[in-house]
Amino acid sequence: MSDRQGLIERYRQGHAAVLAALEGATEEELDLRAGPDQWTAREVVHHLADSEMTSAIRLRRLLCEEEPLIGGYDEAEFACRLRYSERPIASGLRALEAARSTSAEILEGLEEADWERSGTHSESGHYSVRTWLEIYAAHAHQIARARTRARASQHGSA
Repeated sequence: MSDRQGLIERYRQGHAAVLAALEGATEEELDLRAGPDQWTAREVVHHLADSEMTSAIRLRRLLCEEEPLIGGYDEAEFACRLRYSERPIASGLRALEAARSTSAEILEGLEEADWERSGTHSESGHYSVRTWLEIYAAHAHQIARARTRARASQHGSA
């Protein structure tokens, strides 16, 4: 398996990784915070959903526009204004799954020239299809780290 194919597979498995990390989580556990500046698992789910929907558009822009400017966004402001901490996670999980599924289909069909397409990210500079895939192949796997930190924090304070 090529490195690229490995990244696509890791990307494709992101939704399953989130579901596995959340397996058996109670509502209380979804709201555990490892520290004052740490997100809860519930907040991470909503962040992942919004990030995936944003990333899906980024991928399409990279593939369909010449040298697009890819804008960043304020993740903390999204979390606050979109009330991540108050919402059930079911719709966020469905959004994550749908965005990943459609983008994975696109990735599987890319031709070699498509992998060379790029633009500029407003915060990090040069931004290619390959860069996009490297970032988002790992992105969904952060939920397991958030839950582990929260559990450790809870046990440390007991």
